[in-house]
Amino acid sequence: MTPVSRNGVTIGIDIGTTAVKAVAADADGRVTARVRIPHHVRVPAPNRLEHDADEAWRRGPVAALDQVRQLVPGPEPRAVAVSAMVPSLTAVDAAGRPFTPGLLYGDERGRVDGDQPLPALGEAAEFLRWTAAEAPGAAGYWPAPAVANHALAGEAVIDFATAATSYPLFDGTGWNQAACAERGAAPAQLPRVETIGAAAGQLPGTRTVLGTGAVDALCEQMVAGADRDGEVLVMCGTTLIVWVTIPEARQVPGLWTIPHTKAPKSQIGGASNAGGLFLGWVDRVLGPADRADAFPTIDPRRIPVWSPYIRGERTPFHDPDRRAVLDGIDLTHGPGALRRAAYEASGFVVRQLIELSGAPVSRIVATGGGTRLQPWMQAIADATGRPVEVSAVAEGAALGAAFLARMAAGLETSIADAARWACTGRIVDPDPAWAAAVQDRYRRFLALGECPSRRPESRI
Repeated sequence: MTPVSRNGVTIGIDIGTTAVKAVAADADGRVTARVRIPHHVRVPAPNRLEHDADEAWRRGPVAALDQVRQLVPGPEPRAVAVSAMVPSLTAVDAAGRPFTPGLLYGDERGRVDGDQPLPALGEAAEFLRWTAAEAPGAAGYWPAPAVANHALAGEAVIDFATAATSYPLFDGTGWNQAACAERGAAPAQLPRVETIGAAAGQLPGTRTVLGTGAVDALCEQMVAGADRDGEVLVMCGTTLIVWVTIPEARQVPGLWTIPHTKAPKSQIGGASNAGGLFLGWVDRVLGPADRADAFPTIDPRRIPVWSPYIRGERTPFHDPDRRAVLDGIDLTHGPGALRRAAYEASGFVVRQLIELSGAPVSRIVATGGGTRLQPWMQAIADATGRPVEVSAVAEGAALGAAFLARMAAGLETSIADAARWACTGRIVDPDPAWAAAVQDRYRRFLALGECPSRRPESRI
């Protein structure tokens, strides 16, 4: 892509599970430059998930910003903002450098007993308990965006949405001293909290504003355009996230309900481990997906069925001890059939969450880095029996952060206006030749969910 220079360019940075992505966008949401800085995700035990926080949360965003700025000629960017997954936490020294593992969503060190009525509710508080015990008296206990913002502009700041996932540490107005103390920390060791899209600082030696970003899923939602009742947003990242827009809040057992950015609407659905985390593992087992034999011509009727929970499942089961099952495999199956089965399993999760929501569905929009994988998009279309409208920008969270940067620079006034940046890149239709066989396998998928396999330790 040839970089384009125009006034009002802003930069959005997204800290993901496997990489930091950054995009520069103009006033119309056109991406003028993009970079990707990979980092490692560590799985030291089956129920643990962590980053080298210095690599992924500090050095990664700095490198991404430096590289994307080099691709944007002319005037310096007006502003930059960061999005990130939640929850996350690490201990930092006086210079803001992480020195304990960067704990990530779903890690057992954030285990909370009972149901989680909201995404990640309580995990961050338990992350703080573990991290404060591991590094008592640390200068700070910060989530990923605070580490990044401090590295970029010397400001340990996060947005209200990220802070809200830290309940009961954050009570809606500020850090709760008693809740922090119960977990070994003080409010002064936690980051400053600012309004989403507010100006929070300035990059050293420049006039570029640091804006307060937001949770990655919120940033993706802003620029996806799936805002009408019955529209479904499928976020295809390391975590698979499905949100159905509904006119008002209601509760469904096993699902999460959160406020929509356009009140009084809500979103119902949740997050699943059957996304890139599962599909990446399948690739490691079967070999690279770009191999010539990765997707050979296969009989639609000759596909096994995965129950894809290699590290437990979040929505709708909220069961960290579930484990994967491959059902119906025989000597005639090769890598292509197993890989298609994996993508179908992810599509089946999308369908299951949509059906559990009980909402009449009008449209499915897919966003996220996984949208680059055509077999994944095809499997979602086949599994749901509906066309999938694929976002034109795979780095949706970074693009949403770039819009928030525009708000911080005074170029925008409302998050709702980010909808004008929504753009469909292509539409993937379900393949009629697969319909009957996929329907049969979906019934088998649901049956497997009713008889889960569990990790051996949980059976003792």
